[in-house]
Amino acid sequence: MNKWILAAAISAALSGCAFDAHQSSNLPQGVSLIETVAPSENQVSIPYKKYQLANGLTVILHQDKSDPLVHVDVTYHVGSARELAGRSGFAHLFEHMMFQGSQHVADEQHFKVVTEAGGTLNGSTNTDRTNYFETVPSNQLEKMLWLESDRMGFLLPALTSEKFEVQRETVKNERAQRIDNRPYGRLNERFNQAFYPAGHPYSWPVIGWPDDLDRATVDDVKHFFQRWYGPNNATLTIGGDFDEVQTLAWVNKYFGEIPRGPEVKPEAKTAVTLDKTRYISMEDKVHLPLIYIGFPTVYAQHKDEAALDLLANILGGGKTSLIYKNLVKDGYAVQAAVSHPCQELTCQLSLYAVANPAKGGSLAELETKINQTINEFEQRGVTDDDLQKVKVQFEADTIFGMQSVAGKVSTLAANQTFFGKPDMVASDLARYANVTKADVMRVFNTYIKNKPMVVMSVVPEGQTQLIAHADNFEPSIMPIAQDAVTGLTNITFAKSSFDRNKIPSSTAAPLLTVPQLWDSKLANGISVMGTESDETPTVELLVYLDGGHRLSPIKKAGLAELTASMLNESSTLRSSEELAGALDMLGSSISFGASDSQSYIKVSSLTENLDATLAIVKERLFSPGFLEADFERLKQQQLQGLQHQMSDPNYLARSGFAQLLYGADSPKGISSDGTMTSISALTLDDVKQFYQQQYRAGNAKMVVVSDLNQQQIMPKLSMFNEWEGEATQVAALPALPSHLKNTIYLIDKPGAAQSVIDIGQVSLPYDTTGDYFKAYLMNYPLGGAFNSRINLNLREDKGYTYGARTQFSGAEDSGLFIASASVKSDVTGLALAEFVKEINAYQASGMNAEESAFMRSSIAQSQALEYETPYQKAGFLRMIQRYHLDKNFTAKQDEIINTISIDELNKLAGKLLNINDMVILVVGDKATVAPQLHELGYQVKIMTLAD
Repeated sequence: MNKWILAAAISAALSGCAFDAHQSSNLPQGVSLIETVAPSENQVSIPYKKYQLANGLTVILHQDKSDPLVHVDVTYHVGSARELAGRSGFAHLFEHMMFQGSQHVADEQHFKVVTEAGGTLNGSTNTDRTNYFETVPSNQLEKMLWLESDRMGFLLPALTSEKFEVQRETVKNERAQRIDNRPYGRLNERFNQAFYPAGHPYSWPVIGWPDDLDRATVDDVKHFFQRWYGPNNATLTIGGDFDEVQTLAWVNKYFGEIPRGPEVKPEAKTAVTLDKTRYISMEDKVHLPLIYIGFPTVYAQHKDEAALDLLANILGGGKTSLIYKNLVKDGYAVQAAVSHPCQELTCQLSLYAVANPAKGGSLAELETKINQTINEFEQRGVTDDDLQKVKVQFEADTIFGMQSVAGKVSTLAANQTFFGKPDMVASDLARYANVTKADVMRVFNTYIKNKPMVVMSVVPEGQTQLIAHADNFEPSIMPIAQDAVTGLTNITFAKSSFDRNKIPSSTAAPLLTVPQLWDSKLANGISVMGTESDETPTVELLVYLDGGHRLSPIKKAGLAELTASMLNESSTLRSSEELAGALDMLGSSISFGASDSQSYIKVSSLTENLDATLAIVKERLFSPGFLEADFERLKQQQLQGLQHQMSDPNYLARSGFAQLLYGADSPKGISSDGTMTSISALTLDDVKQFYQQQYRAGNAKMVVVSDLNQQQIMPKLSMFNEWEGEATQVAALPALPSHLKNTIYLIDKPGAAQSVIDIGQVSLPYDTTGDYFKAYLMNYPLGGAFNSRINLNLREDKGYTYGARTQFSGAEDSGLFIASASVKSDVTGLALAEFVKEINAYQASGMNAEESAFMRSSIAQSQALEYETPYQKAGFLRMIQRYHLDKNFTAKQDEIINTISIDELNKLAGKLLNINDMVILVVGDKATVAPQLHELGYQVKIMTLAD
């Protein structure tokens, strides 16, 4: 395959995104055009224009009129690396504070405005930057600029001690949920303390140390904002369907009056060095021992970064890698991989392996095998295939990343923030294309061979005998910085020349174009539904087979997933590694999988390589190897994965809640992962028999989204014509179990930092225009949106949780209603009481007129975002196909949204939200939680999962 053979095709595919150069003389006063980049005929690129305001704000515009939406991103060049020792967590805390209202935007209004406009929004923080982003229908752009500018220039007048305290509690809840209450959750922060020198800006966690968060004051936070959140330290990137002249005028209006902040200088890229190999260890509430190894390397965009990426892929990038062969294939590890993550200041070559207890679980033995593998690489060297497959993968990833406006905008924003060059796609492709075998061996010798490393062992509590090596390192304790920021000079606050209290109006919502669909059938009767999408030269093919977990008997739960895993392995013609290598050389992916009610095959391919990719699908589907060695390895991995999940409270809650609602004798009551007992009893013959039952033409349907039209794509699918077999009948669900009234079921998770609360009942099956759809509308103000009653109460008002929600979900013959949250252990009872209060109140009175208007506006306009990417389009097609929907069902939904009365929706709430009919499950520390639950007047019944 010729290197970068798709460059011309991509440029052509993206050429519709180009826009004419705007004359500088026509720009608003204070706006300067910096550069214009149009698509090239010879290389892949993201066309854009870059401007700068007088206050230093960088503005990047990328037009893409393929969908009626815009994506707005504001990236500030500040992350946790800008913090000081002992003053961590400020950048992430500000990610939260920036959503809490500003001088002209009321509390909680930011979420409300975006959601009501039909948009989605979020923010994220890492070591080096913080970004805030919204995707909205194109008519809502001015509102987004109003919102983002107000929190950039006018946040501090609205920043109160009360808001600060609530968000500090929210961050603590986030830390408890994502780190303290998650298996291996504290690994990275412990590892970084050993990897980086004391006081290095990457040596503390992005979310912050709890003591540092407790130490922070509201004045500290204000000073941090003043230092880092000025327009001259920010990039505003806008992509999508917009008018360039109007957009620049709005940008200048809303952002132009914000004064510059203090000057920001790049941080030094000081190389990380280790004096010797450092060993550290940690006991955790986990089942599987894990070893994590890191070598210091370079920094992002260093000349050696690309060669190090290729080295990591050769060592541990999938089934063709040496680490997979020596650790996973041979059964010593359940999982293992190597990567080379890069940050602005440093990179590291990282390796992890999760030990298989069936082989003893010794991390010392794993470390030995890892070192032997590194030595094997030195002897083996680099092959032509090694280089080619990684380069093709990088090219394919780049192309697939261009399928959404958000993906292109985030690329432009990140490249501008860190390197001052928004579009680096072509230069990045060239970097990887130019790596040689000698480059890979050179970086191996420079950064890896015989070099000190950090080796971390994470072992189950009480099993320190499994660690790789005795600890020989303790992190230094840095003195606490007296100030939260440095380099703060005189600050000028923004003043507005117009009334910012007035929310900008919007024009009529853009007309939504539902994808044009076509229907066809293969010669053997398999239904195929498709649509054409010409934005990138790619194909998404999804093959769905009715059955899945529902098709296997309860005593063989997990068989559907195990069979799918076997189909991802060897064929009768080639080994797993040979098939994986062939896919790598095509830049394609093929994945067999299974869920509760279906098995599936997902195929992603560059259009040029579709025929070769489908030949591999054919080989795996029709000629599975079903080798005993593959079976034993995968079975052991599935067993160990189950054991690992048993340490995750969220998994316990999902499994326990399903068992309570549907019963342990129902496939909906037992996880599709299976149980230790069911998986242990499975045989290779079971897999072969299930394959014969499930993978039949009569069970299958297909959806395809491609830049090829129907006449072009259908002949390529003819390979499936030889597929035979009638449909397999799926047994009906058994009767539902009964439950004790006034009872809370409790799964004990000793020492849990948080409790998981699930409340709900079996409810409506799926439909698109009946009571199920109407229940979705009804639920929206209760717990379906961020600013719903339940989330505002438990998260924003009480600070009990990082997030609380309610939802209806459904399939063909069953559905459920669930209210859920992870809450601090010491407020479990209080949080549960609030859930009950809110559900009871909503059942009794329903939504009000304001909530109704918000719901209608939000849901109606959000449809503009639903069909952007090929994968989204494929999901839309599958929904029509699976539920036999009219292709114009969205028009009927629009009519319901606009005309259904509040009274009808509130009657539905009264019917479907009776708390006395619901099951309540809590997963948490019994000693802490049980007394709180008894105080609420409930009986508490201890529950164990079926095995």
